[in-house]
Amino acid sequence: MKPFARVLIVEDEPAIAELIAVNLRHNGMVPIWAEDGLSAQREINTQLPDVILLDWMLPGMSGVQLARQWRVHPRTKAVPILMLTARGDEPDKVAGLDAGADDYLTKPFQVAELVARVQALVRRAAGNASSILEIGGVRLDMAASQVWYEGTPIKLTAHEFRVLGYLMQHRGKVVSRSELIDHIYAQDFDRDSNTVEVFIGRIRKKTHADLIETVRGLGYRINE
Repeated sequence: MKPFARVLIVEDEPAIAELIAVNLRHNGMVPIWAEDGLSAQREINTQLPDVILLDWMLPGMSGVQLARQWRVHPRTKAVPILMLTARGDEPDKVAGLDAGADDYLTKPFQVAELVARVQALVRRAAGNASSILEIGGVRLDMAASQVWYEGTPIKLTAHEFRVLGYLMQHRGKVVSRSELIDHIYAQDFDRDSNTVEVFIGRIRKKTHADLIETVRGLGYRINE
């Protein structure tokens, strides 16, 4: 499965969205929440997700309307969509799939099943994409959990690996400290901790000082 896959959760019930987000995060994915179609479109315009979890019943445009809209747009037509709904009748399932959903899950659902279906959609979308990332003399193999610097293997802790991998996945983008914490830790982690800075410092020492740029007041960035 693609590492650090971004999953856009379009769900107007905060409790359900939070439950989904926590479990996706614990399975190595990056959840982004939008409570309606307008906020979902803003997230898509900012950065294209790898999978969209789309509730049928939303304020404003329905999930079916949004699915139809995204399926005809060149930017979003290939993004997998998993439809979530309390409508369990066969005609409703057909309507959701006809609108462009790749999969359909009826509420209430088992979280483990939802995570498995999202992972399957991510794998299918990723296809044969390489798990190798290379930037600034650093070569990182996500599948094998191995890192080399200028051809020499280096040892990173699990958290250092996740930080470096996430930054390399988002090369050229400023990643906030809060976003890194969300990716590495559970929801209730102490956000005042300086462990992210510690991990960044260790990565710089094991590679080179200029690999990760500190953008003052905003976060960190690895450039092309």
